[in-house]
Parts: sequence; C-alpha cells; structure tokens
Amino acid sequence: MNHFLFPQPPSSRAYSALLLVFRIFFGLMLMTHGISKLYNYSELCLTFPDFIGFGHELSLLFAIAAEVICSIGFIFGVLYRLFMIPMLIVMGVAFFGVHHGSIAQGELAFLYFIVFVVMYISGPGKYSIDAKIYRYLHKKQYHTKDEELF
Repeated sequence: MNHFLFPQPPSSRAYSALLLVFRIFFGLMLMTHGISKLYNYSELCLTFPDFIGFGHELSLLFAIAAEVICSIGFIFGVLYRLFMIPMLIVMGVAFFGVHHGSIAQGELAFLYFIVFVVMYISGPGKYSIDAKIYRYLHKKQYHTKDEELF
C-alpha cells in the first residue's frame, strides 16, 4: 500500500527503465512511419502537406528526418530534448494542421504528440547517453574543484 500511495521518486531504476521502454517503443513506432515515407518518397513528394511553407518536398524531407534521424536520438537518449523538437513539430503539424485538431481523423498523431510532450518534460532517464554524459561532466567538475582546494 505504501508503494501505491508513495511511489518511487523519478530517479529510481524502475522509472528510468520505464522511460527506456517508452523511448524504444515509441521511437521505433515513429521510425516505421518515417521509413514508410522514405520508401514512398517519389509518390509523396508531390502531394505531401506543406504547412511549414517550404514546399512539398522540403516538408517531406523534414518529416522523414524528424521521424527517422530524430527517433534514433530519442531511442538512445542522445541530445534528447533537442531531437524531440522536430518530432513534436511534425506531430503537432500532423494533428493540428493536417487533421485540423480532429481526434477522429488524427488520433495517432494526437497520441504521439501527447506522449512526446510527456517524454520531453520527463527527460530521458538514467539509461540514456545524455545521462552518461551528465555523470561524466559532473564527476569531472567535482574532481577539478577538489584539485583547486588542495
């Protein structure tokens, strides 16, 4: 009962493991959409929605990059929040622009958008490259301070 009323803090292993599972699952799911766009590039190139104002082809390339390249960074937790920005933009444009904010038409884009907002806020967790970099820099910072004291 205590664990139900007082769950483990966000820095726990279980929470970080859950974030890792979410990163892998949703990153791979989004990546499949990007790979599908890549395989159908020539057909989509002429008809892809241009809500950003860069043209159909450049908008498609942006969506493919966000869904494939940024998903890889998302999965591994490297430059996590930076790579999530294009992912959020693509899902926001898909839901609010293409599907006009309709849950009935843009349910998948809406779900991705909500999950990515929550994941953006929560951060990548302990099991990420960003966390390893942080620990390395944090450890190095304390060693230099200790050396300055003596």
